[in-house]
Amino acid sequence: MRPLTSTVGDVKLHGVINASHDSLADFSIALTVEDTLTRAKELLQQGCVGIDLGAAGSTQFADRVSTDEEWDRLEGKVEALSALGIELSIDTWNPEIMERALDAGANFMNASDGLQNPAMIDLAADRTVPVVLPFLNGNDPKSLEFVTGDPLETILPWFETTLVNLERSGIKKEQLILDPGTGFGPVDWVWEERFKFQERIYRNLERLRVFGLPIYIALPWKMEDGRRELLDILLDVGFDYGRTHVPEQVLNARREILGK
Repeated sequence: MRPLTSTVGDVKLHGVINASHDSLADFSIALTVEDTLTRAKELLQQGCVGIDLGAAGSTQFADRVSTDEEWDRLEGKVEALSALGIELSIDTWNPEIMERALDAGANFMNASDGLQNPAMIDLAADRTVPVVLPFLNGNDPKSLEFVTGDPLETILPWFETTLVNLERSGIKKEQLILDPGTGFGPVDWVWEERFKFQERIYRNLERLRVFGLPIYIALPWKMEDGRRELLDILLDVGFDYGRTHVPEQVLNARREILGK
């Protein structure tokens, strides 16, 4: 059976596999190498061209794990996925984990620390692989005035400064893929507020094109409470990489938009 498609328009889809037990999207969890390969092949069959693999949850419900435990969750899985000859990103804020994963065959960095750690910066400069660079919006929504105004008035200057600093540190601009950080968020941020924040960013996503770099979006995996509306906005505006738990839903939404 042939994959549905490898892209949505010009978008590359990277399917999510969680090697930790505490992901909220429990269907994305794969704790063994065999289960990891099974899920990866399903995601590729459903339209992904790559895999995003993580082993340390970032929500308030996730365990905080040591470097050794995070690597124990990844070891074997990275090698097995890299043997598929696909784009393989590792989602971690730990530079030691990222280095081990690259040595084991990963070829993308999903730098969830926002490249704030000098060791992560040095690694990216040395390996010259593509790097997903997320804007980090902090932990307290009440202290973040930009969430109620125009978020891009804060996001754009942050990227402008960060890109200059990273180039000075030896990272090539063309390595970088910009993530507006909407997949992150303060703990206990009510959905209604998060929805408005994401909507403002997505409707104005083209403003991120000023940097001439690809745009990466963490796509919703639930479709209720306005999340499908957010997905439709994104598919209409356009982006370059989509991190998705549910590629078939993304593709179906795209078909509906094209059919209108």
